[in-house]
Amino acid sequence: MLNKRRFSTVSTLVAALLSPLTGHANDWQFELEPYLFASFIDGEASAGRVEGAPVDMDFKDDIFDNLDSALMVHMEALHDSGWGVMLDYSFMKLKNDISLPLNAELDTKMRQGVLEVDGFYRRAWGDATIDYTAGVRWWDQDIDVELDTAVLPGDRKIDIEEDWVDIVVGARLQQPLNDNWTFVARGDIGGFGLEADFTSQLTVGLKYRMNEAFVLDINYKAIWVDYDNGDQGESGYFAYDTVTQGPALGLIFQF
Repeated sequence: MLNKRRFSTVSTLVAALLSPLTGHANDWQFELEPYLFASFIDGEASAGRVEGAPVDMDFKDDIFDNLDSALMVHMEALHDSGWGVMLDYSFMKLKNDISLPLNAELDTKMRQGVLEVDGFYRRAWGDATIDYTAGVRWWDQDIDVELDTAVLPGDRKIDIEEDWVDIVVGARLQQPLNDNWTFVARGDIGGFGLEADFTSQLTVGLKYRMNEAFVLDINYKAIWVDYDNGDQGESGYFAYDTVTQGPALGLIFQF
């Protein structure tokens, strides 16, 4: 879970992002978007003396079959001044029980949560708009592996709980193609060695305006992270170097 120091840091940064965004309710535009992220995770992880273990989970064959719960939502607020704030949260909890020889059971649980809060400033660029963004991305990783066997006494357990916060900066382009379709491209970069060595996000897609209130959001998103904590080869060491990517489909409610 997010510790007190990191929670205080995130709260302070969020307050700083929100501080210039004051005004009456009719000076604001809001968006709420639940979405489905058909992702797959590729890379490697290290825990303690186990180094470079492959992380390869496909949405259809692994994530969808073993999905225990998920939540994905994006929210935005834009003030008439051009200043705004956006929040994105994606959460997946996976579990898998595998029967092994000699009456052994291998229970695996993995939780990945990514919360991002950004402030942005919107400028016109011809008939397009560019949002300049800056904010924080919080990663929350929990991995539990338990081997329950009737042959050896006791259980064998691995319990990893890691979370960290990265500063990210980037931009988003929104280019209308006609009255209904808009091209959207967004990218950011962060980490800078403050906690993760590197993190980045890239999103490319299209938005289709269905009516005044609803917009269909179709895109492809990829999020990279390269993080390590502790001394390599020691029991408390943890490293996570992956890309989570895939198509996303959302429905935006504007008000």
